[in-house]
Amino acid sequence: MIKAVRGTRDLLPPETALWNFVESAVRDVFRAYNFQEIRTPIFESTELFARGVGEETDIVAKEMYTWEDPQQRYVQMRESYIEASNALNEGRTPKLVPLNLLAGTQSLTLRPENTAGIVRAYIEHKLGDRGLNKLYCIGPMFRRERPQKGRYRQFYQIDAEVIGPPSAGSDSPARDAELLEMLATLLDRLGIANWNLELNSVGCPNDRAAFNDALRKALDPVKDKMCSDCRRRAVTNPLRVFDCKVPADQPIIETLPRISQFLDEPCRKHFDAVQQILRAVGVEFQINDRLVRGLDYYTRTAFEFTHGALGAQNAILGGGRYDGLSEALGGPPAPGIGFAIGEDRLVMSLQESASAAGALRTPHVYVAPLGTGMNAEAAILARELRRHDLVVDLGDENFRLKKSFETATKSGAKYILIVGENEVKAEAFALKNLATGEQVSVPRAELARKIQG
Repeated sequence: MIKAVRGTRDLLPPETALWNFVESAVRDVFRAYNFQEIRTPIFESTELFARGVGEETDIVAKEMYTWEDPQQRYVQMRESYIEASNALNEGRTPKLVPLNLLAGTQSLTLRPENTAGIVRAYIEHKLGDRGLNKLYCIGPMFRRERPQKGRYRQFYQIDAEVIGPPSAGSDSPARDAELLEMLATLLDRLGIANWNLELNSVGCPNDRAAFNDALRKALDPVKDKMCSDCRRRAVTNPLRVFDCKVPADQPIIETLPRISQFLDEPCRKHFDAVQQILRAVGVEFQINDRLVRGLDYYTRTAFEFTHGALGAQNAILGGGRYDGLSEALGGPPAPGIGFAIGEDRLVMSLQESASAAGALRTPHVYVAPLGTGMNAEAAILARELRRHDLVVDLGDENFRLKKSFETATKSGAKYILIVGENEVKAEAFALKNLATGEQVSVPRAELARKIQG
C-alpha cells in the first residue's frame, strides 16, 4: 500500500472544518484592516531565497526542496529569440543573450516561506505606484526539516505583509503596532486564550554589524563546547546562534551580548514608539532580547506569538520588519513588516477551544426516505431545508428504518426526519430528536423553524 510521504499528511474531515473556520476568521479580520489577497507561485527561482532569506540560514543551507529545471532555460531562450527577431524586424539592435541561457538549467525551489515571493511580486508589478500595500496569502510551504509535533515538510502558512514606498509611511512604528494589534484581535477572535507576545528590536544593518563582531568575540573561546550547528554559525552568521534549541547550549547563550546594547538612537526611538502604541491599545507583550527570528532580512521590530499547548516548539506565528529586502532583490526602497502564521500549529492550539467545537458543524438533520419512490421526495425536502442554511444529510429509500437511525446517529445529526408516503400525503413529517428521543409531527412549512429552534 502506498502511503503519504513522511512529513506530509492528509487533512481529513472533521478536522478540515477547523481549517475552514480559521481561514474564514482570518479573511474577516484581515478585511477589517484593509488587507487584500495575493497569490504567488508555489515555486520560485532559488536565487530569490538565497538573496532574500540569506544563504547562511538553515532554510537555504539545509531545508529547501531545490532542483535544476532545463525546461525553464528553454522558455527563456525562446523568449529571447522572439525578442531578437522582433528587434531586427523593427530595425532595432537586439539585446545580447547571456551565455547562461544557451546551456545548462535554472535552479528552482519550492517556496520555504512567502515574504520573499510577495516582495518579488511587489517589485515585478510595480505595486509601489499604488502607495501602501496591505497583502496576505494563504497556502502551502515546503521545508526539508525533521518532522515533529506541529511541523511538517509540506505545511501551511498565512502570510500578511505591509509594504510600500517610504513616502507612504511604510516605515512608521504605527504600521508595526497596527499589525501586532490585528494579530491579537485575530487570536482572540479564534478563541485562543493565554497567548503571549514576545517583542524585540534587531536594529538596522549597522547595529547588527557591531553586534555580530561582539558575538564572534564572545563565542570564540566557547564555541567548541557548543553543538555542531552553533560552531558553524559562530563563524558564518553568529546571530543565528540565538536560534539554537539544544538545552546544553543555553547557559552559554545566556552569557552572550544582547542586540539591545547596540541599537542606535533612531532604532531605539522606533522600538519605543511601537511599545507605546501597543500599551495605548491594550495589547500586552514581553520584551525578549534573545529573539532574533530565523531569517536574514529582518530589521528593527521582531516578534513571536507563543502558546503553551504546543510544547517546546510553542510559536504560533512570528514576523518582523524588513526595510532593506526590496533593495536586496533589486527593487526600489520599500520598507515593510509582515508575519507568517503556521496554520498547522494554529489549528493544533485551537482544537480544545469552544470556538473550535462550534466550527465542527455536524448535520442539523438526517432525512430518511422510507419506501419506493421516496428518494425524490426526500431530495426535494432536503433542498428546501438547505435554503434555510441548515446542514442536511440524506439517506436512501433502500435503508430499513433501523439502518437509517444508525446512520443518522453516526453522522452526528441532531434530528432524523422520516419521509414516507403517508407523511408526503399529509404534508407533515415525523421529526425525532436523537439526543432526547422526543418525536413530533411537524407541518412541512414549519420544519425549518423547528429544526433551527
